[in-house]
Amino acid sequence: MIKSRFFTAVSILIFAFLFVSFSFPNETEIQIKNFRLKNVDNKWISLSQFKDAHGFVIVFTCNKCPMAKLYIKRLNKINDQYKKRGVYLLAINAMDTLVYAEESFKLMQKKAKNEKMTVPYLQDKKQSVAKQFKATYTPQAFIIWKNKNNKFGIKYQGAIDDNASEPDKATNLLTNTIDELLMGKPVTHSKTESFGCRIFYRGEKQIH
Repeated sequence: MIKSRFFTAVSILIFAFLFVSFSFPNETEIQIKNFRLKNVDNKWISLSQFKDAHGFVIVFTCNKCPMAKLYIKRLNKINDQYKKRGVYLLAINAMDTLVYAEESFKLMQKKAKNEKMTVPYLQDKKQSVAKQFKATYTPQAFIIWKNKNNKFGIKYQGAIDDNASEPDKATNLLTNTIDELLMGKPVTHSKTESFGCRIFYRGEKQIH
């Protein structure tokens, strides 16, 4: 009985440490500058063209990452659910195409068509937008929200949810935060851990 209680207590403490360690609020909110990237339909998209936007969900993803592949339908659903409320989802591929030929723009177009992506799928060819966000993995989600000065600041960064393989059992970390922001509530968890494929920036040494 004592051992059972001990292990239960230890499990709770470990879970609390892991969750809280990735959920602390940012001391200084990072502001994101307007950017303009090419979509798979060959049109250019920028933040500034969404005049009615309260905020954006920015998801760094790619063509080949197994973890990223699991989230396409969920991204479509999130976009359909929130764009009518002024929150737009943009998927961005910032992988280095000089190193990863499978991340080319043509293959992005093929992926968008084959997987029926309804969200904009943008190429960050120079990786400048990913550097603004300090993105590290695919898939990795960010929520940016318009403040009183009409600037967009990062309110959330991390996982889309906590169960990639079983979406019906997942806690929707991303959409829970969007709902809090739309209701004007403080963000409960501003940072969670994301898993997936590493984004290597051009010129960065890769360790295998």
